[in-house]
This record gives sequence, structure tokens and C-alpha cells, in this order.
Amino acid sequence: MTDEKDTSGPAPDATDHDAPLAADQQRTGGAPSNDADGDRDVVHAPTVVEVPVAEAPKTESHEQNQDEDRWGSVAREILGGTPMVSLLAVLVAFVVGGILIAATDEQVQAASGYFFARPGDTLAAIGSAVGGAYWALFQGSILNFSRPEGGFVALIRPLTETLHFAAPLIAAGLGVAVAFRVGMFNIGGRGQMLAAAAAAGWVGFSFPLPPVLHIIVALLAGMIAGALWAGIAGLLKARTGAHEVITTIMLNFVALWLLSYLIRTPNLLQAPGSNNPITPRMLETAILPPLLGSQFNLTWGIVLSVAAVVVAWWLIERSSLGFRFRAVGLNPQAALNAGMSVKTVYVQAMLVAGAFMGLAGAQQVQATVTTGFTSGIDAGIGFDAITVALLGRSNPWGVLAAGLLFGAFKAGGFRMQAAEGVPIDIVLVVQSVIVLCIAAPPLVRTIFRLPKPRGGVR
Repeated sequence: MTDEKDTSGPAPDATDHDAPLAADQQRTGGAPSNDADGDRDVVHAPTVVEVPVAEAPKTESHEQNQDEDRWGSVAREILGGTPMVSLLAVLVAFVVGGILIAATDEQVQAASGYFFARPGDTLAAIGSAVGGAYWALFQGSILNFSRPEGGFVALIRPLTETLHFAAPLIAAGLGVAVAFRVGMFNIGGRGQMLAAAAAAGWVGFSFPLPPVLHIIVALLAGMIAGALWAGIAGLLKARTGAHEVITTIMLNFVALWLLSYLIRTPNLLQAPGSNNPITPRMLETAILPPLLGSQFNLTWGIVLSVAAVVVAWWLIERSSLGFRFRAVGLNPQAALNAGMSVKTVYVQAMLVAGAFMGLAGAQQVQATVTTGFTSGIDAGIGFDAITVALLGRSNPWGVLAAGLLFGAFKAGGFRMQAAEGVPIDIVLVVQSVIVLCIAAPPLVRTIFRLPKPRGGVR
């Protein structure tokens, strides 16, 4: 009997045999299948299944943090923005002015001699001096409550005086602001105003015309003369590269001495039969009429200045010419690469700036000084306009507000000096401190610990 091979041994473990295949299936996600010959297993390509990830629900604390970040950003923009810096600059100037008022007051000086014995007297004297001076400034520029017997006319007269002084300041401030927006520094306000005053005055006292037409022609003559005088500086910059600061300063002197010659020479601008350097009286038909009646000094000049603000805003913010102004002011090289004629823009900007200055000069001879003017007809407005434009941040509406503020300084400064004995030079100091703070915004932000604006220091 033949021995049969024992095949009853333990069968191979199926788990061990299929382990690599199972691992491969787990790795690839495929399922094995026999091919047609049954010789090998084929693993199908894996199927990628996208499992949506559930978004974490927004909690109340998360939404609260977003709101806090949003409001924090808004507060940072408000506190660190240029309008807030301008307001705080005015506040700093008033504080410095108050310190000077207290330091120069005789009663404060007397009370400070026994400060340690009776400090209350010194503090009361300081409060009386500073409070009285600023109250007089308010009553001389806004509303006068000290004369109830005068009625409504006496009450609002200071406000009309403020508007009267502000009218040429606003127009001249626009002349500086427009040049600023193009990156040019127009210091020639005095010369442009003198040229405008000479032209408007010549038309005003030499040509008898119908009332309304005479006013318009004289105003246009002044604006054209101011534009042409400023255009000289723009043309020199465009053609020769001469800096407008130098040329406008020199043109100030040229205009001053040219006008001085004209008003000293008979048959030119000197009043007939007069040996004084003064022009003839303006004809009544060329004088701007009063706005609220003959009892006030306020004329239609303030309306013209406000209209000029609207025109300047539209010109800068809405017109294609204003777009070129802003483009050149931000980056002249980029504007040149974009196909703009930078030199032409310089000339155009100075022409527009001079026209606004000319409006201020024409108002001086048609509203402020109508009995004949001298070479001092500009009254320093050309230089005050630089401060107005700086405080207004070269924005037409900001220039309007700054012009009203400086008009209030001019109107109230006289009453402050008359009623409280405070030198009017204190007002000039306040204006100078405003310029200092506006020119150095980091100083104001450091004093009040304001956040820095986004995009760097402004």
C-alpha cells in the first residue's frame, strides 16, 4: 500500500496572505477585481470624496470683537485725522494765548507777588484776565450782549464784521490752496492782490458804466490782472524751472513798487489835484452794495467768496482740470508718464490761483476801501492767506472755515484791546501758534497722545 502524502497539515492563514492587499486597498481606497485571465488583481483608481467642513458658528463674543475692531478703526481715523489735528491746533493756540494774556496782565503780576500767602487771588486774577479777554473776543466777533439797548442790530453787528473781514481772506486762501494742490507754494499773494487792485480800481474810477455791469467789469478786470501776474511765475517755472517761491516773492516787490510809482504819478493812478500817493475815489456804480443794509459794513463780497469756494471745490474735485491738478500734485512723474503735460498744469494752476487772489484784491477796492487806496491796500491779506490755506488743509471747505476763524480774530481783536487792554499782538501770536502746530502735526499728536494715521505721518 502506497503511503499517501499527508495534506492535512494546517492551512495557510488567509489573513497573512491578504494583509498586503488589504493594506493596499486601505491606502488607495480601491477594490481588487480579477482580470479576464484571472492571473492578477487590478486595483481601481481611488475615488476622491470631498467632505464639507462645517464652518464654526460665530459666537456672540466673536461678533462683539468685530464690532470693537470696526469702531476702534473709526475712532482712530477720527482722532488721528487731519481735521482733528487742525481743531486741536487751534485749542493749543488759545491755551498759549491765555498764558501770554495772564503773564502780561498787571493784576496777575501784582497778585503773583504774594502767591504763596494767598494763591486764590492769583488764580482769580488769571481767570478774570483770560476769561475777560476771550469773552471780549467773542463779543467782538460773534454776538454782542453788552448793548441790549441797541437791539438786534447791535447784537449781530460783530458777526457781520467777522464776515466782512473773512470775505477777502477766503478768496485769497483759495488762491494759495489751489497752488498747494498742484505742489506749488504761492507766496505771491500780495503782488497778485496789488495788481488786481490797480486794475479793478482803474476800471472803477475811470469808466462810468451802468451799476451792475460796472461791478462785474471791475471784478473781472481784477481777477484777470491777478491771474496774469501769477501766470508769470507759472510760466517761468514751466519754461526755465525757476522755483515759484523765489519768483513770487520777487514779483511781490515788483508789484509794490510799480503801484507806488503809478499812484505817485499824475495822469496815471494818482488822484487829480492831490500830492498824496492815493488813487481817485471809486465811482458809486462800481462799489459792491451792502448785503444787509447800510447800517452794516457787510457787502456782497462774502457771497462772492462763498461762491468762489463752491467753484473751487467743483474745479478740484469734479472737473478734469482738477484731476490733472491733483495728479501732478501727488506725483508729477507719474502724471507725466500718464501723458499729462506737467508744465502746462503748472501754468494753469497759477492762473487759477491768481484769479482767486484777484477776486480778493478787487474786493478790497470795491468794498473795503472805496475812497481811494494806497500801496498798502492788500493789508497783509496775501500772507494771512497762507495761514488760512494751511489751516484749511488746502480743501475749499476747510479754507472757508479757516477764513471765518481768522476773520473773527481780526474783528474781535480790536474789541479785546479796547475793552480789556490786551495787546492786539496776542491775536497775531495765536495765529502764529496755529501755523506752527499745523506745520508739525506730530507735535499735536504727541501732546494729546493721538494715534498715528494709517499710511504714515500726515
